[in-house]
Amino acid sequence: MTLPRTTRVVSPFGARSRALDVAAGHDLSGRFAVVTGASSGLGVETARALVETGARVLLAVRDLDRGETSRQSLLATHPGAEVEVATLDLGDLASIRAFVAHVLARNASLDLLINNAAVMATPRATTSDGFELQFGTNHLGHFALTTGLLPLLLAAKDARVVCLSSIGHRRSPVDFTDPFFERRPYDKWSAYGQSKTACALFAVGLDRRYRAHGLIANAVHPGGIMTGLQKYLPLDEQIAMGWRDAEGRVNRAFKDTQQGAATSVWAALGEELNDVGGLYLEDCAQARPFDEALPFAGVMAHALDPDAADRLWDLSEQLTNR
Repeated sequence: MTLPRTTRVVSPFGARSRALDVAAGHDLSGRFAVVTGASSGLGVETARALVETGARVLLAVRDLDRGETSRQSLLATHPGAEVEVATLDLGDLASIRAFVAHVLARNASLDLLINNAAVMATPRATTSDGFELQFGTNHLGHFALTTGLLPLLLAAKDARVVCLSSIGHRRSPVDFTDPFFERRPYDKWSAYGQSKTACALFAVGLDRRYRAHGLIANAVHPGGIMTGLQKYLPLDEQIAMGWRDAEGRVNRAFKDTQQGAATSVWAALGEELNDVGGLYLEDCAQARPFDEALPFAGVMAHALDPDAADRLWDLSEQLTNR
């Protein structure tokens, strides 16, 4: 029986630590990692840190040309590294099944799965399978991917899954009565918040089911970072939200991509997380419960609720096992 933790998990790193610094000293030679959304931003920097450790890394990308550009950039800094690229569209269950089949056919085990890819604040749209785009891509796509790759994850020794969530999880719990906004008015931020709550709950559910089999899963809030994630947000909206000033300069509170990738890398490699899962991590530490006095940190209870995690798992299985 796993007893509840009474001590907060922390590390020697913090909000401004860089992914390469977190990876320093780790040797992952002979180990295999998959990073989704690895054609830019946090994904490519997470992959860069894993390549630094000697891991073989598969870049899972929607755009193969951009993925190849990322692969070449990694090889430029790490000549001789084992870096592959393959097509994965998380908004299309057929694409996910094809990717899973490709990986299963070529590998005996999978040590690290970094569920990094995401879309944010999109106009109302649906995936190829009719799911609301943000919930379908950010959560259901990664659910189908991860459960498809479970045989390889369970075959590895001490495999880890990292699910990227967000401070946006505060905007909404999962609405199990209407997850696709079929009966309620669509709101891009509620949809994003719901999807990121789902990412955190997926880590809870995955860890509860498979920790005893050697698989650890945690959720990560990387912090505020300017990447392609903001492509649906016009400049005036970013200014109104305080993300940029009137001249378009990025708020100094934002991290760069190397800093933003640091918590994902710690979740993947940190010894402090050996046999520790089902957590929501930020700034290279376990997040504290949300406190209104600290509005830019912390996790809300609805993102760690085990009952909601079980309910989400059942719903996700029904929707993706087509």
